[in-house]
Amino acid sequence: MSQISRRSILAVSATMLLSACVSSRAPKLTGNTSDETGAALAMVNKLRSDRGLAPLSPNTNARQAATGQAVRMAKADKMSHLIGLGDSFLSRMKSHSVPLPAAENIASGQNEVERAVQAWIDSPKHLENMLGNYRGLGVAVARDMASGNRPYWAMVLSS
Repeated sequence: MSQISRRSILAVSATMLLSACVSSRAPKLTGNTSDETGAALAMVNKLRSDRGLAPLSPNTNARQAATGQAVRMAKADKMSHLIGLGDSFLSRMKSHSVPLPAAENIASGQNEVERAVQAWIDSPKHLENMLGNYRGLGVAVARDMASGNRPYWAMVLSS
């Protein structure tokens, strides 16, 4: 292989690697990822209504941010708000044009949206997020096919 060919391959490989690391746009939905905003919204709005709070509405940007986070966790096989060097909640929200302030709830292992939302209700900090002064909601689940189909959940609440 010539020197030019090797350099070209290395340059293309490096560009692809860097773009994969830098991009935080939500990947397209696949067979192992689903938008659960509608089902979660009904439960969250019931909770908010019972407490005299205004309902939330589906927010496309929050849904995209939730999908991106769920996919990232599934690919890493790790439940975490921050994955990888330089990861930042604020940067992810800005890259998806999520209206700020915003909040994120994550969960793992629940096979149904009802169980994920209930886990967040049972957690004081997550419950505080769902009862916060937000207007938009996005919820997604991604499954880690490599390690037994484990579900990773993300909820993004936006202003």
